[in-house]
Amino acid sequence: MTAVARPDIVERIGQTPLVELKSFSTKNVKFFAKLEWHNPFGSVKDRAAYWMIKDAEKRGVLKKDKSIIIEPTSGNTGIALTGIASALGYKVEIVIPEKVSEETKNILRHLGATLHETSDDLCPRVGAGTDQSIALAKAISKPRPDIYYMPNQYENDANFLAHYESTGPEIWKQTNGTVTHFLTGCGTGGTITGAATYLKEKNKNVHIIAVQAQKNHLLQGLRNFEESSMPELFKRREKVVDEWMTATNKDSFDAVRQLVEKESMLVGPSSGSVMTSMLKAAQNLKSGVIVGIFADDGRKFKSLYTQENVLSEQEYDRALKNAKHMSKLAYSL
Repeated sequence: MTAVARPDIVERIGQTPLVELKSFSTKNVKFFAKLEWHNPFGSVKDRAAYWMIKDAEKRGVLKKDKSIIIEPTSGNTGIALTGIASALGYKVEIVIPEKVSEETKNILRHLGATLHETSDDLCPRVGAGTDQSIALAKAISKPRPDIYYMPNQYENDANFLAHYESTGPEIWKQTNGTVTHFLTGCGTGGTITGAATYLKEKNKNVHIIAVQAQKNHLLQGLRNFEESSMPELFKRREKVVDEWMTATNKDSFDAVRQLVEKESMLVGPSSGSVMTSMLKAAQNLKSGVIVGIFADDGRKFKSLYTQENVLSEQEYDRALKNAKHMSKLAYSL
């Protein structure tokens, strides 16, 4: 059965909680997680999706009862676009890698998306000969610009503006301007460049750390910039990044388990990547306020976690039952 979101649900996008990870914090170094799964469709991508749709409406390229939105995505952007589009009265087609979790694909179908699957890696690659999802989305949309609209999160400045205008200001306000380090996983580059640009304008000394995945990774939503070219959106403001870290599958999954055990928090794999990078960043700090973006929770990843021995089925079910800071999402999991 297809779910149709209420039009007013878009009013719940943003203003996500910032929580201290007290089992990791010390007297002088504080760890905070920005819980983006409290957005109505469950991830940080709700922000970019909404900003891109509203921008397209303003420019007149997206028309009610006529336009179909099509986008290549590894999951969260697709979920956000489909949920928001259904609330606003648009149809959506998603081009998605086969390797994406079945839970993610089922949510997309439940929200009403038509799926086109490719043999791409988890995050559609950018670059000649490797961008099957992107190429297919363009092949479908280009001949019919009167019907299809492709937001193209990899180039769309509305993706950047979403985080410059919402995520960055929220973090600054929630930390009372005390944030010293900001980390997030990187795919399109919208989150890190948008939030970081705002934070740097408030305090040029905020240290910005970009987290990429290892090569041939299992970290849905992240990319490795040796395997895949940096998206145009990221290239425009790449200099805002002060430091790069590479998160491995193992370290990221270990952090997922640590968060279950120490914080009763069930997170997605990209959040595990950010957590392990936050711990690395803190190793040589005498004092600081470290803020990481936790892009989504772990409800879409039971099959991945059991398959990769991150958590047994029983451990996963127990973690889900006891999880703190969960949100009642707009879609049924």
